[in-house]
Amino acid sequence: MAYHVYYKLGEMLIKEGLITQDQLDKVILVQTREGGRIGEILIRLDIVKEDDLAYALGKQLNIPYISSKSGLLQPAYDQRLEELIPKDFALKNIVLPLSKKLNTLTCALFDPLDLTLLDNLRKMTNCEIITVIGTRSDILQVAEGFYGKSNLLKSAVDQSYGLKDMAVESEQSMDTSLSLDRIAAIAEEAPVIKLVELIIRQAIDEKASDIHIEPYRNKIRLRYRVDGKLYDIPPPARHMHLAIVSRIKILARLDIAEKRLPQDGAFSVRLEDRAIDLRISIIPTIYGEKAVMRILDRSRVPLDFTSIGFEQKQSEEFRKAVTSPFGLVLLTGPTGSGKTTTLYAALNEVKDPTKNIITIEDPVEYHLDGINQVQAKPEIGLTFASALRSFLRQDPDVILVGEIRDVETAEICIRSALTGHLVLSTLHTNDAPSAVTRLIDIGIEPYLLMPSLLIVVAQRLVRKLCMECKEAYELSREEAQEFKIKADLVYRAKGCLRCNNAGYKNRIPIIEMMVIDKKIRELIGKRASFQEIRKVAIEAGMETLLQNGMKKVEKGLTSIEEVLSVMAGIE
Repeated sequence: MAYHVYYKLGEMLIKEGLITQDQLDKVILVQTREGGRIGEILIRLDIVKEDDLAYALGKQLNIPYISSKSGLLQPAYDQRLEELIPKDFALKNIVLPLSKKLNTLTCALFDPLDLTLLDNLRKMTNCEIITVIGTRSDILQVAEGFYGKSNLLKSAVDQSYGLKDMAVESEQSMDTSLSLDRIAAIAEEAPVIKLVELIIRQAIDEKASDIHIEPYRNKIRLRYRVDGKLYDIPPPARHMHLAIVSRIKILARLDIAEKRLPQDGAFSVRLEDRAIDLRISIIPTIYGEKAVMRILDRSRVPLDFTSIGFEQKQSEEFRKAVTSPFGLVLLTGPTGSGKTTTLYAALNEVKDPTKNIITIEDPVEYHLDGINQVQAKPEIGLTFASALRSFLRQDPDVILVGEIRDVETAEICIRSALTGHLVLSTLHTNDAPSAVTRLIDIGIEPYLLMPSLLIVVAQRLVRKLCMECKEAYELSREEAQEFKIKADLVYRAKGCLRCNNAGYKNRIPIIEMMVIDKKIRELIGKRASFQEIRKVAIEAGMETLLQNGMKKVEKGLTSIEEVLSVMAGIE
């Protein structure tokens, strides 16, 4: 059968124009004399490229061909695939496990006609095998990286269970049995340093935004947040907890002796040519200190409105507001809704050698060239309000205030906007119209807000459907009417190799943008309710968060379920 298929493969390569009949005859002659397969001989004699051969073989066998360039030849990181198919077996047989779903394992094979290999895989893994085709070089290259990365972290985690000299029954006994010098010494030992480095490295590779290290009575829980969702990662041994947290504290220059109070810090790492900042938060729990590391990768921050996900009309309206000579621009939404990213994109838009731009942030998440950034430190009196008062003596053109938290900060922001400065800030409200009533409720006079406010942008982040596996379906008439969707087909999540079977990959914003026009200013002056302001804004063309979300559903970018989950309790 294999000979027949490979012979047919030769004919197909001729038909595709990749080889000539003379070349095929030459290869068949070599095969008759030396043995071997036609495909391997074609590659060896440099008659055809291996990716062309793999594509043609996939076409002949009706099996998908995937290359490393496509991004699909990437094993799922959280399914312990390296335990199902060991590294030695994978490299010897040129096979790569990609994902496991229930009792089915998808593998990339160089030779999908090797029936003995397929039978061995079934017995080894106790799974049904779904095959895809990859080239020898692609499979070996990805396998080396995958097993290297997986084995490094796995071996470090496994090692942690054997380091009994670091074991202590409880945090209380740790405090009494070990001196601070000994704790610091343990935190600087090679296994601990290696383990912490690998935890951080894998999180960065997996594009995680946060690392959670949580202590419980008999175990540690290690989780990465990817695209807004937390995923469990095989954790180190429980007795390594104090050493790991102490190592993180040392890196962030925190007090390793303080275990009763929360602590915040930061440090930076370099990965190849990228500078990555990590923001550290430590809090005491009943079983020890929990550490959360926020990963701030500057290279992944989109600094223009299109890359963020604004539509053309939204980009134009927002650009018009942030390029105004003075006024107040507000962004609203909960923590983690992308407000800071949008503010940084706005700063990048207005950045100019002729302008003096100053920010007060808590914390400074990304360092921007050409912009004076100040870190708030309330414990020494450097609050948003006190910094703002000093900023006004610094001859600023643009001021960014990380968050309006009190009436004093709000008043200074608005008075600054009225006296010739462009002020950008954030507020925690559910939607754009509520921002107006919130400011009035905390004590801002409408006559000050009316002339100063330019635009309010509310946003949320929704997960973007994986473009490789999203599944089309037809809405019922009732659903189409309820969500006002005009498209005949919409899409839902399915799951594939590229998205680690999540069905989603990356996130995009849904935006509600309220431009402050004459009618809305009149309502502000009358202290109108947010319902009245919302009604007038919609009549003027404002697209609500839900409407913008459903527009992205119509475009096939996200699913109805994802939009509704984010909008729960808002609309």
